[in-house]
Amino acid sequence: MTVTLTDTAAREIKTIIEQQELDEEKVRLRVGVKGGGCSGFSYILDLTENVKDHDEVFEQDGISVVCDPKSLLYLNGTTIDFKDEIMGRGFVFNNPNATSTCGCGSSFQA
Repeated sequence: MTVTLTDTAAREIKTIIEQQELDEEKVRLRVGVKGGGCSGFSYILDLTENVKDHDEVFEQDGISVVCDPKSLLYLNGTTIDFKDEIMGRGFVFNNPNATSTCGCGSSFQA
C-alpha cells in the first residue's frame, strides 16, 4: 500500500507542472510529514527534481510520487484529493493513520 492520488488531485498537479513550466520528465511530487502544526504533524506536498537514495518512488497517473520511509509510516494508505470549493481550494489528505486532525486539515495526530 502507498499514497494514492485521486483523479482530481492528479489533474491539478499536472496543471501546476504546466503552469510553472517544469520538466514533467524530471519533476516528482514529494509527499511527507514533519513535526509541527496544531495537531503534532504537518503534511508536506512539494514538486521537486530531487530523489534521495532511501525514498520510496511510485508512479500514478503519469506522476512520479516520492516519499521518505519515515513519512510513509504515517502516510501509508493515505488518499490525496483536490477540492475547489467556496470555502477555499487546496489538497486534502484522507489519512487512515490519523487519530485526530485539526480544523484547517493541514496537520494531524497519529
